[in-house]
Amino acid sequence: MAPLLCLLLPLLFPAAAATSSAVGRLVPYDLLYADGVRAYFARDWGRAAELLQRALHSYAGLRAARRLCRAECRREAAFLGGPPGAGPWEAALFDRVLQRADCLQHCLGSRLGNAPSAHRASGLIRRDFERREPYNYLQVAFFQLKKLDQAVSAAHTFFVANPQHLQMREDIEKYRRMSGVKSDNFRDLEATLHWEAYEAGVQHYDADEYLQAVNRLEESLREALSALEECRALCEGPLEKEEEEEEEMQPGLYEAIAAHYIQVLKCRQQCVLEIATKPGRISAIEDFIPSHLDLLQFAYDQVGNQALAAECAASYLLFYPMDEPVLEKMKQYQTELREDTAVTARENIRHYVQRSLMEKKLIYYAVEHLGGTFNDPDLWTPDELIPESLKQKYREDQEKQKQETLNMEEREKRGPLPFEGITVTMDSQQMNGTQRVLFDRVLTESECKDLLRLAKAAGGTGDGYRARRSPHTPHERFEGLTVLKAMQLAQNGDVEWRDARLLLQASEKSRKIIESYFTPGKKLHFSFTHLVCRTAIEEEQEDRMDLSHPVHADNCLLDPEGKECWKEPPAYIYRDYSGILYLNDDFQGGSLFFTEMDTVTVTAEIHPKCGRLVAFSSGKENPHGVWAVSHGRRCAIALWYTHSAEHAEQERVKAEELMEQRVAEQNQPDGEEYQATDYSSRSSPEPLVPNGGARPTRQRQKPGSERTQHPKQLRARDEF
Repeated sequence: MAPLLCLLLPLLFPAAAATSSAVGRLVPYDLLYADGVRAYFARDWGRAAELLQRALHSYAGLRAARRLCRAECRREAAFLGGPPGAGPWEAALFDRVLQRADCLQHCLGSRLGNAPSAHRASGLIRRDFERREPYNYLQVAFFQLKKLDQAVSAAHTFFVANPQHLQMREDIEKYRRMSGVKSDNFRDLEATLHWEAYEAGVQHYDADEYLQAVNRLEESLREALSALEECRALCEGPLEKEEEEEEEMQPGLYEAIAAHYIQVLKCRQQCVLEIATKPGRISAIEDFIPSHLDLLQFAYDQVGNQALAAECAASYLLFYPMDEPVLEKMKQYQTELREDTAVTARENIRHYVQRSLMEKKLIYYAVEHLGGTFNDPDLWTPDELIPESLKQKYREDQEKQKQETLNMEEREKRGPLPFEGITVTMDSQQMNGTQRVLFDRVLTESECKDLLRLAKAAGGTGDGYRARRSPHTPHERFEGLTVLKAMQLAQNGDVEWRDARLLLQASEKSRKIIESYFTPGKKLHFSFTHLVCRTAIEEEQEDRMDLSHPVHADNCLLDPEGKECWKEPPAYIYRDYSGILYLNDDFQGGSLFFTEMDTVTVTAEIHPKCGRLVAFSSGKENPHGVWAVSHGRRCAIALWYTHSAEHAEQERVKAEELMEQRVAEQNQPDGEEYQATDYSSRSSPEPLVPNGGARPTRQRQKPGSERTQHPKQLRARDEF
């Protein structure tokens, strides 16, 4: 995005004039942001820091103005009751609508100092602020200005909302090691009050510190409801139209009003998910508001305040009126309290529930009669509120939403990839399963050719790599080469040392990728590494019906009829993850496919190509097989991994020892040393410039580094 942004900024926005403001006038945040980014790329660090801070201040000011004006205009131009001298209903309704619009225009104009329309930023800029991207720039600007405390705070603020950002993770660790950096510098400048209070309250609750718990949970509930109102106020934006909507498809007056109003209602309903999702996380906490009341009623009971415990229980029952445990507690509270003590739910919670139910009713009516969809964010929505015609679809949507939540939680657990340039082509959701992923660009074309040359040379030695009938089908020849055998062949001069080393490096690179993606922080050991080629026997392909490799699971014995997978010998029960790194695609057939437990229903299919790595967990959730190779030769590196150190591949240890011995004998110069386990993608002694999802690395430099760089020494064979 950065190069395009640099080219467009001078065209889209006037330069410095846009950033000078009269007293009381709020300069649009997108203009300030654009000038700040321009100053950043001009390496004018002081001006960049100033403008980016002003952009963040303007963004916060705009949100506050919209929230306050909407609250003010709800009072001044309320829709309740008829206007003076009310005539026909249409005039009565739109009279108040026009008054509300006039109030909002006047209020926002006075608070912002200019026309509200000047503050309508593009979706691209809004997303940058939602992702806290300005802080990514700010941390570098502050670092260059030697304002280390502010740099650390900006970096931490960005990292909280982007915990999977690899470069920022490295920068944070480097900041921690720097002298002069204090622990309280690592603070979230955008911290939401309700999340701080909620996490503290839950910690006190779990530690049985109930008096402290009620104080923090009450604070969390109060701030969460306040944040909810701010989110709802910001929903009253412009209608989001379909791109390139044709003229004849434009709706009429009432259809347009209905569409815009329902859009606002849906947005308001989704606000509960926004406040229930911690920055940097994907999944929201279920029943965020009701769960506060449930925790509070128990905590108040523990500190002996039955009156407030009963109030919280009554409030909780507004969401779940048939919850038996809470109903039992209510009976207990009523018995313990005096007869003249009335137990009622909190008024703000009653209003919250009634308003939400009213909005849901309107949305479901619109979905039933006008079309569209609605993903209800609440588990407590009464079943009777949903129209009969939508209930089946609603259940399917709920099930789909549940699966999407599981997929999001799986994605949330992923670690950052340790190498640049690799792409995640498909994840579990796209492959219709769990614990599956497809990477591309793990190897280059030249590396694939070198590994294919290794396979061919090993096959020509007649030593340990003789082509034989496949153990899985009589229609193919099967060749397999282990890492140890490759080193031994290199030692004998039968294959190139660099190609044998490349087999070690490629398999280790794959291990690091799979480990960081599926099990960050938990070591994966090699269980077995096998360079395998399957060659079709041309004269035996006619009327062929079998597979190259039958459907199986990698750590259990698959029982399709019983739809079970028995984790017992002779299965390799210690295997945890599997991978296949493909080397070529110049053959027919040979695609990997996944199935259901019945081994028949195909859920996903992977077509081999050079540098493509498919990885998946080795258990019953991923039955897989290989279609027949009907023409040509299919080569790949088959990889299995385990968390168990005692089942680590011993041949690999010996192979690495042979390679280290070879390096010592050759006495290679610095930079050519073989490393068995460390292939870091990059490292820098100081924090780098922003590495956001759309910011290319080629334009960046380390803070404090010289612009002139020494040319990199070319090496004959070291792609990693």
